[in-house]
Amino acid sequence: MDCGDVQCTPLVFLTFLQQQICNNAELRRELDSLGRELKLSQDINGNGLGIDIHEEGELQTDGHFCSSSRILLEGLEPQVALAWPDNPAEEEALRGVAAGLIEIADQLERNVVAQAAENLTKKLQKYSIGLWKHHLALEVEWVKKQGLGPVLDHLPQEKVIMALTLTLVKGVCEHAPLLLRNLFNTAVQFINPTVAR
Repeated sequence: MDCGDVQCTPLVFLTFLQQQICNNAELRRELDSLGRELKLSQDINGNGLGIDIHEEGELQTDGHFCSSSRILLEGLEPQVALAWPDNPAEEEALRGVAAGLIEIADQLERNVVAQAAENLTKKLQKYSIGLWKHHLALEVEWVKKQGLGPVLDHLPQEKVIMALTLTLVKGVCEHAPLLLRNLFNTAVQFINPTVAR
């Protein structure tokens, strides 16, 4: 499983967040809900988003056309066809990538990430969702400029940026669990250009 793939990013993010120790019951519920939502976005064969285009266009008795909330929200959610692992080796590879990111994130968190997460939480609660990606990028850059130490210098920078982003998401959501879904989507959008390099 190539977890440097853009389509794999949401899977890695979700696995990372689910593997972290979570003492916040509200955050755990949000993570579980997000996990179910991402899994349900696949059709039964994993061939893509489960939208049946043939059911659209039927006129209901009230004069309105049938439509699913999925179609109505299509432009508002990321359109990523997730390839959920269908064998134990792929699942283990996904867990391995997440575990490596957790190790990097633990090193980052011990340094300056707690302060950055607190700053980001305040900004996200103050500004509209449209500005979240910008604020996330600013905090990631701020932490990078604080000096990551010699331990992280030898690691691939795209993995450090991904681990840092995930650590900030985790830190923010521990303080404000209801931000998880929107911040998750923002983080996936932010990290995809980094992964694609």
